[in-house]
Amino acid sequence: MNLYLNLLLLTNALVIRSISASSAFPGNYVFNKPQVRVTTTFADFDARIMDQWGNGGGPFVQISNTSHHPFQYRTLGGAKRAEICGTRAFGSGYPYGAKDPSSVAGRPFPFGTWPLWWDQNFMGSGEYGPHLDAIRPGGMLVTVPLQTTTEHFNITDEEAYHIVGDKESVLLLMISYVTWCHITPAWPSRFDPTRSNSTVRLENVVRYYRASSFAISSPNYNNTFARSSLSNSTESTPLPPSIEYSPFL
Repeated sequence: MNLYLNLLLLTNALVIRSISASSAFPGNYVFNKPQVRVTTTFADFDARIMDQWGNGGGPFVQISNTSHHPFQYRTLGGAKRAEICGTRAFGSGYPYGAKDPSSVAGRPFPFGTWPLWWDQNFMGSGEYGPHLDAIRPGGMLVTVPLQTTTEHFNITDEEAYHIVGDKESVLLLMISYVTWCHITPAWPSRFDPTRSNSTVRLENVVRYYRASSFAISSPNYNNTFARSSLSNSTESTPLPPSIEYSPFL
């Protein structure tokens, strides 16, 4: 993976920053800059802001134990954009808080977003499942196909990709992809890994990003280590040459 899609994701993915809602206006307002609020309390309209071009970082915040939030006491924020890239192992991409490589349950939220969830409560991911879609930062999990033509890239029939993540992140990245990567416009659909016809499987993930809250996958890739590896594992099935050396990806 070496070029357009990977590069655009690294530079354009939503990451949380240090400014709270109470101080976000007017001095820190950027016209038409993509932003998403991460609300964890009902007090004082306070929130953290995820934005598309920020560097991330800022102080750590603990979700209040008086907030009635399902993940109270957990740490939020602190991660920088430079730390956004993970591996092909689910649970990777955490700059801190990944003490147990066999589970994502109970982990903090370095980038403000929650990790993806997989079927059979894989690695404890069920606690971030669809029952909490109403409060998931960025909205429910969705997926969208990434398609282009040989007019711009010399791609083969073996190349096909999907991205999966929260709705706002996917939509904002699609704007970047369509604008700069010659991606065919497509609207997202709900991500449900329990469906037999799901277009994205755990074994299809080419790389995780942002504390495993976002991923690029290919139906032409089958990682046989996906369900047995730990989040700090470097074991994975090699990518096929069509993906490994793709100028598109």
